[in-house]
Amino acid sequence: MNYVSVEGLTKSYGINPLFKGINFNINEGDSIALIARNGVGKTTLLRILAGKEVPDAGTAKIHKDVHLVLFEQEPQFIESASITQNLFNQDHPVMKAISNYEMAMESEDENLITDAIMEMEERSAWDFESKVKTILTQLNINHLEQPVSKLSGGQRKRVSLAKTLIQIGFEPKHVLLLMDEPTNHLDLNMIEWLENYLSQEKVTLLLVSHDRYFLEAVTDQIWELERENLYTYKGDYENYLEKKAARIDSELASIDKAKNTFRKELEWMRKQPKARTTKSKSRQDNFYEVEAKAKQKIEETNLQLDMKMTRLGGKIIEAKKVYKSFGDLVVLKGFDYTFSKGERIGVVGKNGVGKSTFLQILQGITQPDSGKINVGETIVFGHFSQEGLVYKKDMRVIEFLKTFAENFPLASGGSLSAAQFLELFLFTPDKQYTYLSALSGGEKKRLQLLTILFKNPNFLILDEPTNDLDLPTLAVLEQFLIDFAGCVLLVSHDRYFMDKLVDHLFIFEGNGVIRDYPGNYTQFRILEKTKQNYAALSSDISKAKDFSVPGKEDPIPVQAPVAHRKSSEKLSFKEKTEMENLNKFIPEMEEKKKVLTEKLNDSSLAYDKIIELSEALGTLNSQLEEAELRWLELNEKNY
Repeated sequence: MNYVSVEGLTKSYGINPLFKGINFNINEGDSIALIARNGVGKTTLLRILAGKEVPDAGTAKIHKDVHLVLFEQEPQFIESASITQNLFNQDHPVMKAISNYEMAMESEDENLITDAIMEMEERSAWDFESKVKTILTQLNINHLEQPVSKLSGGQRKRVSLAKTLIQIGFEPKHVLLLMDEPTNHLDLNMIEWLENYLSQEKVTLLLVSHDRYFLEAVTDQIWELERENLYTYKGDYENYLEKKAARIDSELASIDKAKNTFRKELEWMRKQPKARTTKSKSRQDNFYEVEAKAKQKIEETNLQLDMKMTRLGGKIIEAKKVYKSFGDLVVLKGFDYTFSKGERIGVVGKNGVGKSTFLQILQGITQPDSGKINVGETIVFGHFSQEGLVYKKDMRVIEFLKTFAENFPLASGGSLSAAQFLELFLFTPDKQYTYLSALSGGEKKRLQLLTILFKNPNFLILDEPTNDLDLPTLAVLEQFLIDFAGCVLLVSHDRYFMDKLVDHLFIFEGNGVIRDYPGNYTQFRILEKTKQNYAALSSDISKAKDFSVPGKEDPIPVQAPVAHRKSSEKLSFKEKTEMENLNKFIPEMEEKKKVLTEKLNDSSLAYDKIIELSEALGTLNSQLEEAELRWLELNEKNY
């Protein structure tokens, strides 16, 4: 069934065209990722399809039986109403029954609860109420009676997401779900849950997201808005990268050919008299087409910045027995750590466990309850916070950057002007003269990042830097951080970004406990999931052993669940990345095992040191065994 047919769709803002004459169809069961740079029309296209904006030209026809549900970056609520009232603000009897039940439970009034239960029975609403409970629990939405106006930005985003997921359960059979950056402000566990939820619901989906692992999990084709056109690619993110590279190579060859033709035609044009025949007039018209093609530019997102970083001394940061609490919330409980040169640490944990507070304590912005943070004299912090771009008055982009410095010094001895530095981070010359207030959310984030790097820090603290950034900008940022010689402390829900950049993790487990894990996020999740699988497998085997048939002496042999499965499917992009990480991780762990074993063979070791090394070796062996098991599973699937 065809859900949407779009023909000749065009939209501009002032003199800036977003897209021009694009055509596409969305059919039932499609799961599409829409990607592009910030400010080129992703959100606008979704809003046009949802009927919230009008195109300049073209048509977007929605099948009469299709219901569109739009999840926006900036959610709209009845501010004075409670979370419950906003979640169930729909004219549907089952929805009203659930709303009444939730409000009755919050009130703890026995009469109201009795009436609400009777209404739930009459409407047969219990099954969906259970589904609603799962959504609210997974998105950590509590205290449903509080007004929406009291919520933080992240809480508002999660409530809006919950409302969207609840809504699609009540709509007619044919639903088209439009989602604009749904993973922003979700922690990693929430994102993984949302991946599974959308996959199980099997909704028809058009999704805007910069989270590459999320795209890999929930979509099967990628559309890209670029230079006013829409390019479509079937398959996963890896296939998109390959096909796009081939398309750009083809376009560059076509441009080179046009340039050669243009030089010949330009010489002909200069020789022609003013009065032309019909034949030469046709050639003249063709000349202008060739000229446009020859002058076309394909912008690259590769960045190589020879940054003159402030010199790092021998001492970086030492944290000694640091404690911090806010009432019952314990953030740090005796945290000890000495940072080394060039470390790249990822910070992982659920929302609300104190990750941002931890970053502030390291910088001296927030004081610990006890303990010491000793910062080296040469340390220059560059802190990218979630607060966003801060400016007192509206001004043009280049004027704003120049308030920090006129030039950016390079390690080679030269420097870049503010304009050149802006171009490196995808601010074109015309965009540099745009007012700050007119920038998109992603462009403001990009400019915020620039102001931090412009100060030449040697210790970068990045708190969710990927929110609202587009994929081209992320590629630029990743390349910069890979080349960055200083220390990086990174909080991010973007698993791909984290995997590419960090060496080890600080895992906030709650109640002030921080575990130092030697690997990246995917390696950590591999081990965690393997432990869960082992626990489930052990439980199944234990139950099987207890089961016997009357009259038989021996229990019925029960085959344990198979750990690996043979499949003809090729590895997904995410699984390939996982296997690459394991190929690096396993040799590293084997080398660490070798070092620990050699230390244990030292006969002069004290008893307490032997115990300590033995425990470390035991943990290492468990991790290595689990990693090898996962590698075997992926390897079997690959072949």
